[in-house]
Formats: sequence, C-alpha cells, structure tokens
Amino acid sequence: MKLRPILEIENLTVNYDNIEVLHGISIAVNEKEIVSIIGANGAGKSTTMRAIMRSVPIVKDSRITILGQDIGGWPPYRIVQVGVGFVPEGRRLFPQMSVRENLEMGAYFTEHKDQFESSLSYILSIFPILRERLKQLAGTLSGGEQQMLALGRALMSLPRLLLMDEPSLGLAPMVVANIFRVIREINNKETAVLLVEQNARAALRLCHRAYILETGRINIEGEGKRLLDDDSVKHAYLGKKREGAKLPQKVHE
Repeated sequence: MKLRPILEIENLTVNYDNIEVLHGISIAVNEKEIVSIIGANGAGKSTTMRAIMRSVPIVKDSRITILGQDIGGWPPYRIVQVGVGFVPEGRRLFPQMSVRENLEMGAYFTEHKDQFESSLSYILSIFPILRERLKQLAGTLSGGEQQMLALGRALMSLPRLLLMDEPSLGLAPMVVANIFRVIREINNKETAVLLVEQNARAALRLCHRAYILETGRINIEGEGKRLLDDDSVKHAYLGKKREGAKLPQKVHE
C-alpha cells in the first residue's frame, strides 16, 4: 500500500548572505514514517529544518508542501496549525515560565484547544518527571528534563508531523534512550517524524529511511537499516575504517 506523503521538499535552496548553503535538495516524509537527516556539522541539516518552519528565506524555485498544501510565504504559526510540531536545537524553552506554562504555549496556535487536558495527561504519562515539575521554572530543569519538556510542548499541538533537531545533543545516554523510545512510541501512534540527529548510528537504527547531507547536497538516501549495514556509510559516518571506500550516490531499497 502506497503511503500518503506528509512533507515534500523539492529543489530546496537557501542562501545566507548571498552564499548558497543548500543546493536544491529534495526530501519526502510519508505518513507513519520516521525519516532521518544525518551528516557532518555544517552540512545543512538544521538549515533544512528552519526552512520548513519558514524561519529562513528560501529561493524562489524551492517548493515545500505539507499535507498537499504549498507553504511558501506562510508564517510559522500557520505551519503549526496544519499539524507540524517542532523541537528546535537547543530546546528554546521559556525559562522564566513554569513547566505547565511552557506546555500551554505548545497548544497556543492549535485548533485542538478542547483536547488540552487529554494532551497534557498524555505528555505527563510519557514523561512522569514533568508531573512533579509542573510549577517549577523551565530554566531550572536539568538538560534531560528540558528536552522532555521541549518534546512535550511540541506534542501538545497533536501534530501529524514532528520535526526534531538534534534531540540527543549534550544528553546522557540513558536520557537519549528514553527520548528515542518516546519517538518510536509517537510514531507507532501514526505521527510521522523528521529527525535531524548527530548520533548517526542511533538515527539509522531508529528510522525507516534516511538522507545523508554533505555540504548542502544529498549524497546518499535509502532505508535506514541498509545504510547502517553499508560499508561506505560505516567508513564515512559511523567510525569504521576502510581503505579505498567511496560513497555511493544512492542506496536502493
């Protein structure tokens, strides 16, 4: 059965100060999928996320559609309204607001305000520590708790598509394992996920498909497990040394 596309990116080009940093990339995320974008620092992973959320300008011929709607020219709040949740790199919480107030902000632009209490109950069930911290200022939480809150805030809008930018950055392995467990659980409830992740091995194990960015271009794409087992990918991105290895242009499923 062919899956319905949730996100389609075609010929995405982004310039910073007249320097092109994304060179016409194309990416798709289908319903029920986890898709990862991996690559070295500066490859353009986070820029791709910002372009989807319309926080950086894109070149005229670029096209981004969500659930079949062309979002060119949309402000970020409209993207949330059509069913996109975003967990940015660095969390970007409201540090002087309480945990509960941050969660309330996650539902601010949504059309599902009547489901606020049920959404809140769900978030507190997957992250029980937040229940104990509801009145605590977000800025006083540990790094792991802040990431849980950032993810919970994004889920308050009941997204059809969840964007996550570097969710494991700076966190202890046990916390990362918990975050990735929740990502899988969210996906099992049929929320599609686009994940930018510096831990390439963990991302490939988690995802259905992956794109590997290198200096603003997609050099490799394919099924996550196939990329994980590919010797060229292991050599370039997973720390396995192999002399003479060359990267394939595409790994076919």
